[in-house]
Amino acid sequence: MANTTRIDNDPLRRIAGMVPLGKEPAAVRQRLEAMEHLLEGLFTIPGTNRKVGLDVILNVVPIGGDVIAAAMGSWIVWEARNLGMSKLQMARMFGNVGTDFMLGLIPFIGAVPDFFFRSNTRNLRIIKKHLDKHHPATVTVQG
Repeated sequence: MANTTRIDNDPLRRIAGMVPLGKEPAAVRQRLEAMEHLLEGLFTIPGTNRKVGLDVILNVVPIGGDVIAAAMGSWIVWEARNLGMSKLQMARMFGNVGTDFMLGLIPFIGAVPDFFFRSNTRNLRIIKKHLDKHHPATVTVQG
């Protein structure tokens, strides 16, 4: 009897299979890079080289969208806390999330500063610097 292969069409299950679970630094790094990509670089605006993610898109929803984006950005900082980052680094990252949140609260034009001030990318850069120094085995070569 022939073996049959079932193709899973559920996109959430496929994504969940791609994102590693666990507390080891390499898994945390991959999760954080995936979240940053979702928030800041989901797709490229046609005719430009600028990427846009959920962080800018959520600004269309007044106040609620900013709260959701800030919560997702705070999750990135929470993961960084679990890596044992210093309080100064944590304060800088929460400052980035708070600035992004406050800029997004400006009615109608809040998406414009959010488009240029990419708090999640800044926070990921801080986290990568920490991981590269304290967990060098997690470094990935960008090609």
